[in-house]
Order: sequence, then C-alpha cells, then structure tokens
Amino acid sequence: MYNHMLDTFITVADCGSFTKAAERLYISPTAVMKQMNTLESHLDMKLLERAPAGVRLTAAGAAIYQDAKFMIDYSKKSIAGARAASHANDAVFCIGTSLLNPAKPFMDLWYRVNKDFPDYKLHLVTFEDNHEGILAEIEQLGKKFDFLIGVCDSKAWLSRCRFLALGRYRKMIAVSREHRLADRKILNIEDLYGETLMMVERGDSGVNDFLRNDLEKHHPQIYIEDTPRFYDLSVFNRCAETGNVLLTIECWEEVHPGLVTIPVNWEYSIPYGLLYSLEAPDDIERFAEAVKNMGHDNLHIGFDGFYGVSSFLPHSPHRT
Repeated sequence: MYNHMLDTFITVADCGSFTKAAERLYISPTAVMKQMNTLESHLDMKLLERAPAGVRLTAAGAAIYQDAKFMIDYSKKSIAGARAASHANDAVFCIGTSLLNPAKPFMDLWYRVNKDFPDYKLHLVTFEDNHEGILAEIEQLGKKFDFLIGVCDSKAWLSRCRFLALGRYRKMIAVSREHRLADRKILNIEDLYGETLMMVERGDSGVNDFLRNDLEKHHPQIYIEDTPRFYDLSVFNRCAETGNVLLTIECWEEVHPGLVTIPVNWEYSIPYGLLYSLEAPDDIERFAEAVKNMGHDNLHIGFDGFYGVSSFLPHSPHRT
C-alpha cells in the first residue's frame, strides 16, 4: 500500500551513498538514483543533497525519513490483517504430529477422501511425546488439533477421545546395533531368554497385558522391566544405553538410529487409527464417516512404507 521507493530512500539515507545502498539492495547505483529522482518528482520536493562524498537528507527528506519506517510497518501490519480476515472463514483441519505419531499416515488418508472436502485445508500442529504430559495433549483433541493418527490400545487415551481403527501394527523387538540379536532377521520367543525386556507397566493396554501374562506364565526366562505407560524418546534411549531389549512396533523402526527393530515369530499386534474429540463437531464427524465408507480394504495405510496387517490378531500360540 505504501510506495516501495520508500524502502530504497531509507536505505540511501542510512548508507549515505547511492553506491553503498545499491550493494545492500542488490541493484545497480543507476537504478537507485533513478528511483530517488522518481520519488522526488512524485512528491514534488527535494529529499537528498547530492555531493561527491555522498548524499545527505534535506529538511524535507529528514521529515519523510522520520515517518517512513512507521508508514511501512503500519502498511505491512494492515495488509497482514486484511489477509487474515480474508481467510477467517476458511475451513481447516488441524492435524497433530509428533515423533511417535507422525502426520504422514493422515496425509495418505487425506488424499483418498479430500474430494469430499474441497474447501478444507490442512494445518499441522506439533506436540511432544512426553510420557508425563501426553494425556493432556490427547485432551486437546478438538481444541489444539482436530485429528491425529496413532497407535491406540490405551484405556486412558480411549477415555479421552474417539478412535476409528484403521489397521494393526505388529509387535516387534528393538535392540541396540551392538546387541547379540541385532543381525537376526526374525526372532523366536526363546531367543529372548536371559534378556531384560522393557515393556509398558501393567494395567492400561489389553494387548500388552495379555502378552505380559503369556510371557510370565510360559517364558519366565525373560525378565520384564516396566517402562512408563506411554513411550517417549527416553524409553528408546534407555534401550540403546542399557543393552536391554524393547517391546516396540513396526512403525517405530526409524525412531532411534541406534536401535534395530526385528520381527518376532508371534502373532501379537496393536491397533492404530484415527483419534478425534469425544464431542466432535459436524465436519469432524463427516470426515470420520467418509473414512469408514472407504471400506475395510482401503484403510490399510502405513507409516513410511509399513502397512497395517489385519491378520495379526492379538492372540498367541501359547494361549490357554
């Protein structure tokens, strides 16, 4: 909205030289002088005194200089406000994303159903995978963000949000790259004998509790170490630092570069899916319904090339 030659004028005044101003603006001295001549002609007043040693402001130029920066700043704020107002009614879905719950699976899903939401845009909102604060983040569904896609078998999570299952991820084992099992392509449960297995404490996850019961009853040679109920990066760090083995899932293979993730010859898996507010507005409900209507076969989206495998049901060959 302001005359952009004012930017050049301020630079010339600050530098005291057409040549130095040209260097700062990445244009030629001739272009700088031409702009100043045009500005003076437009205002019908002399702003600069030219001299062999440089330039200096006239009284009129000093008055313009005093107000020019304010005018430029005010104009920019006015334009930014106008742009914000023009988008105030835009329809937006805010998508939560974190290290352990990245937004990529949502993006894969979005491009399959976005034809039904032609006026909507996506906005990514980051949050922390902190085991002490994650429940507070889940409670922000519907406030801080509208959706996230994550692994969910947590009673605490499910009491705070709605969950639309999209598939399942296999339970796997992570070990440090120096661990004796690191080169194995697949493990049997017996390979874990004598190891300390890190897994979430009992009481929040039905799948994990069932797996723990199985191990304690049929494989007491595996020592179990409780982790917090919700993993964060500190859990992966402890696995790498102690040499213990960690119960993990296939989609977290790339979380820690010092760990190797290995499948196990069992049939344990955990559901992942779309999480959204318990009191979701109509457009959120419509999106969830559109996802449901895609059909079961189309819901197998994955993290970075991994795909949910519905055949990995939460049962064990050692079930009694």
